[in-house]
Order: sequence, then structure tokens, then C-alpha cells
Amino acid sequence: MAPGTAAEKSKHDYQGGKAFGKLKAAQDNRLEVINKEFLEDEFYQDVDDLAEKLERYKEKFLDFDLNDEEEIDLMALKKMLERVGTPRTHLELKKIIAEVTTGNSDCIGYRDFLTLMLGKRSAVLKLIMLFEGRGCDGNPKPSGPPPKRDLASLP
Repeated sequence: MAPGTAAEKSKHDYQGGKAFGKLKAAQDNRLEVINKEFLEDEFYQDVDDLAEKLERYKEKFLDFDLNDEEEIDLMALKKMLERVGTPRTHLELKKIIAEVTTGNSDCIGYRDFLTLMLGKRSAVLKLIMLFEGRGCDGNPKPSGPPPKRDLASLP
């Protein structure tokens, strides 16, 4: 290997974390530009606390954007719904994506995501995102082995 070749540089490139940070900062900036467009759009001016909601939705979107392409694909949506405690089949996930994107794409882009979350229509994904974290708190799963039972306690 000749010194200075791409193979040698990648072999000794210890700046992966720094590069990832730059990637996330650039992605955050691109999403912030879209947020500003929504803030300036007259259609969304009647939404209460619009700037706060956009920031919160941006953070949620970045959490579930697994491929860093500013899209939530099928597997990211599956992971999100499993994390919330409402797993879905692949067919149901495809229907959710088709509803959000109006059948034009296999992934949910950030604009579609914001249109869904700020819009008036009630989609499954919107309901799940709004109530994330509330559904799992009521009945936590027991940990450890099940308690010992005797014959008298059986139905």
C-alpha cells in the first residue's frame, strides 16, 4: 500500500465520531431550513406553539431516521412502533406509509412527517407519536421468574 492512498487513510481514520457529528449537524441544519419554511407558511400560522412543536417533531424524526437520509423507512417505522409498544405487521406498516405519503413513496420524508403531525387528518402514525410513552407506563412487564403458585391459586 502506498502512503497516502485511500485504503491507508481509511485504515487509520480515527475520526469516525467527529464525521458522524458533522453528518448529524448538517442533517439538523437541513431539517431546520424545512422548519423555517413551515413557520413562514400561512397555512400553519393558526397552530399553537408552532416553533416548539416543530423542534420536538424534528427531534423525534431524527431519533427514528436510521439511514440518515432524512426519511423514515419501513424498518425505522417498525422499530418506532415496537418501542412505543404497538408492533405492526409489514402490511400494516406499508399502509401507514402509503397513507402518510399518499402512495408516492416507500419512505416518510420530513415534509410529509410535518404535514401529518401538523395537519388536521388523524392518521395512525400521528396518534402513536402523540401518545408515545403514555401507553407503556400503566402496566409494566414483570421482571424475573414468575412467582411460585400452588394448586389452590389456580382457576
